[in-house]
Amino acid sequence: MADAYTADLAYIHDAGYGGFARRAAPAILRLFKRKKITKGLVIDLGCGSGIWARQLVDAGYEVLGIDQSPDMVALARTLVPEGRFVSASHFDAELPPCVAVTSMGECLSYQFDKHHSAKTLRKLFQRVQRALAPGGVFVFDMVGPGRVPGGRQHHCRVEDDWAVVVDAEENGRFLRRSITSFRMMGALYRRAHEVHRLRLFTPTAIASLLTAARFQVEIRRGYGRANLGPGWTVFIAGKSRRPGDTPEAGRRTSSDAI
Repeated sequence: MADAYTADLAYIHDAGYGGFARRAAPAILRLFKRKKITKGLVIDLGCGSGIWARQLVDAGYEVLGIDQSPDMVALARTLVPEGRFVSASHFDAELPPCVAVTSMGECLSYQFDKHHSAKTLRKLFQRVQRALAPGGVFVFDMVGPGRVPGGRQHHCRVEDDWAVVVDAEENGRFLRRSITSFRMMGALYRRAHEVHRLRLFTPTAIASLLTAARFQVEIRRGYGRANLGPGWTVFIAGKSRRPGDTPEAGRRTSSDAI
C-alpha cells in the first residue's frame, strides 16, 4: 500500500474536511432505521479519523473501522475509544459478521492499494455480501468520469495552523490529486506532499458488480444534506432477508439523496 494521509494531512483532513461525514451521518442513520437495523456491528471501510464511527457509537451501534492510514486510525482511536480500528487495506482486511458496511468520501475509488481493479472490487463486494446479516445494507459512494469538470481544478485553503493546496487532473479513467500541505509546528510550518490517484468507474459498472454479488441496488445523488459533486454517486446495496433470493431485475435510480 502507498503511504497516504500521513500525520499532517490526516490532521488537516480531520480539522478542515470532516463536515462531509457529519452532514451525511443523520441520513445514513435514518436509512438504517428504515431497514430495521437498530443495533449490531457496522464496519466502516476508510474510517478516517472516526467522525462517522463516533456517530455510530453514540447511536448505539458497535463499530469496526478499517483504514490504510495508521495516522487516521490513531485519530479514530482517540475520538472513539469504544470502537475497534484496524490499519489495513479493505481489499484483504477481515470482515466479521455485521449488520451494515459503509464507506464515505470516495474511499473505494482510491488506488492506495496496487491491487485496486474491477476484479478486486468484485471480490470485495462478494466478501461484504457474505459478512452481512440477512437484511443488511452496504452504503458507499464512488467517483466516476466527470468528477473534475473541465479536467482540471485548483483548490487552496488557509486556516490558523495549516494550509493546503490541491491540484486535480482527470482524464476520464483516472483522477490525480497533487496535495501540498503546510502545518504549523511551533513558530514554523512543516511542508508535506502527497499524490492521490483514483480510478473512475461509471455508476452502471459499479451497479453491475453489486448485482453480480447478489445485492439489490439503489443509486442516489447524496446523503441527506451532504449533496455530492459531479461524477460522484451513492450506492445502497441491500442483502435479501431470505437466503437464496436473487436480486430483482434492474436497479432503482433516483436523483434524490438518501
